[in-house]
Amino acid sequence: MEWSIQEIARKAGTTSRTLRHYGELGLLEPSRIGANGYRYYDQAALVRLQRILLLRELGLSLPAIAEVLEGQRDTSAALRTHLALLEQERERIGRQIEAVRTTLHKTERGEQLMAEEVFDGFDHTRYEAEVTERWGRDAYVRGDRWWRSLGDAEKKAFQDEQAGIARDFGAAAARGLAPDSDEVQAIARRQYDWLSAAPTGPARTKEYVIGLGRMYVGDPRFTKNYDKHGAGTAVLVRDALTVFAERNL
Repeated sequence: MEWSIQEIARKAGTTSRTLRHYGELGLLEPSRIGANGYRYYDQAALVRLQRILLLRELGLSLPAIAEVLEGQRDTSAALRTHLALLEQERERIGRQIEAVRTTLHKTERGEQLMAEEVFDGFDHTRYEAEVTERWGRDAYVRGDRWWRSLGDAEKKAFQDEQAGIARDFGAAAARGLAPDSDEVQAIARRQYDWLSAAPTGPARTKEYVIGLGRMYVGDPRFTKNYDKHGAGTAVLVRDALTVFAERNL
């Protein structure tokens, strides 16, 4: 059994253009191309697309997804991993729902709130599955140990630093500054120094920094965080980090 590209795009909630792009990248080849030039996909292609979409949900860039798919030839094992990650996410969201419900009920009744109840499901360890999938278990362990070693003031300062960098990128984008300008490159240096302060992920090589910049545009979560400071901010960050990496790493 096979499906046309239009059928697959509709059922997967994506577009034919996206599927063709995946094909151009070698991520998702059609099982056959008809005489009319239409692309058709069989069951194996459907399973592969499901894996691609799941990895995108985790925030992986397309190059990273290609590496994962290449390294996980056992489809059943890969799907079991995906299933476990989804079940973890379902459990976490369930805890958040109960935490918000408890907060609502106790607030309405004027009852005393417990911090453990309010923040259940909101701890930073929700990123464990994603970091492990992308960079390996050791990266998560090192990052988790480092984060837990910080005091509340240190954690806030670290988060505030990144917020300030994002705001400055937004201001630069609003002014139309070029990615290779001295002012923007100074912000890119701050971004690199901030990344280097946390012992997570691989070494901050040129390839890593360029790939991260691309992820800021390719991953909607990062794009949203930067573009809330002004449309086009994420693109400026990507281009600025690319220039910085080419010049300095």
